[in-house]
Amino acid sequence: MSTNVYDVAYDLEKAVRESAEFQELKQLYAEVNADEAAKRLFESFRNVQLNLQQKQMMGQEITQDEVEQAQKQVALVQQNPKIAKLMEVEQRMSMLINELNKIIMKPLEELYGPMEPQA
Repeated sequence: MSTNVYDVAYDLEKAVRESAEFQELKQLYAEVNADEAAKRLFESFRNVQLNLQQKQMMGQEITQDEVEQAQKQVALVQQNPKIAKLMEVEQRMSMLINELNKIIMKPLEELYGPMEPQA
């Protein structure tokens, strides 16, 4: 009997959606969005983040002013308890996704060896 990889992937997606980590993240995100001041602050932070990521992906240099602006944004959002908690849970969710990715990539790593840049 052959396993349909796509069916397993959709089962994994469902498991992630139903996980305690995702449910907590979803609840905290709703709480931030329900608080107008926190929502505006979080959106501003996300915009700064996205702009910097876009510049990096396009190979553009990030200026010292942009770095300082991003650091100020981080300091501001960390002062908001709702956003700070959301970011903490986002980090845990990201770690979960990274661990799942390692598991998924294991057959290729076993075949080709570790996928690390050679020095």
